[in-house]
Amino acid sequence: MRNNGDGGGRSVAVEVRRLRVVRGSNVVLDGLDLTVPAGEVVGLLGPSGSGKTTLMRSIVGAQVVAGGTVTVLGRPAGSPPLRREVAYVTQAPSVYADLTVGENLRYAGSLLGAPASDPARVLDEVGLTGFDRRLTGTLSGGELSRVSLAVALLNTPALLVLDEPTVGLDPVLRRDLWNLFGRLRDGGRSLLVSSHVMDEAARCDRLVLMRNGAVLADGTLAELLAETGAVDAEGAFLSLVDRANAGNGSVAA
Repeated sequence: MRNNGDGGGRSVAVEVRRLRVVRGSNVVLDGLDLTVPAGEVVGLLGPSGSGKTTLMRSIVGAQVVAGGTVTVLGRPAGSPPLRREVAYVTQAPSVYADLTVGENLRYAGSLLGAPASDPARVLDEVGLTGFDRRLTGTLSGGELSRVSLAVALLNTPALLVLDEPTVGLDPVLRRDLWNLFGRLRDGGRSLLVSSHVMDEAARCDRLVLMRNGAVLADGTLAELLAETGAVDAEGAFLSLVDRANAGNGSVAA
């Protein structure tokens, strides 16, 4: 497993150095380092409250930070040129309930300068072909999540930051979305996908395991299993937690 601060000579999509985020008297992230290679699906895994969303918000420039640097596609996070290069899907649906699906997509596409054909393309990619005239407020939770993802896919961003995109989806839809993520990667895009579902780890090229605002480990699933002797991602995570609790420190991945 590699060190979190080492790009290994590979092209880098995101580079985080000594990131510190404080809310009130609570230190959420304290000196966090992370490198996200370009052209990979990187899974950000950990329980609720581990700092995954705060890290993602920092990467897309939506989080006030107290220290450190976040570089995205060679620019400081939140830089205006990144608005068309980075797409962020939050846990809560980020679409207008009083518009149709098509109206949401066409409005977002107009802001991004996306081709007129993009709404049909992205609806097909997320499995919502034929939903163009459906009122967004009448959709199910899973359908809303997929509309939000469709908006993010407009104008083919280079980096997709997806905060628990499979929550509330049935196993078939989860499988289909992960297949889509793989196709997007194969097309040259970079994806950072958070989840608290450990069985999704096998779908990722690389895993970043977080707990209590810190990175416990960063490596491929095979590397994590070899390091811990576990048989699956959940076992590896629990082993790393036990090591940290025993005072052995986190694994330098």
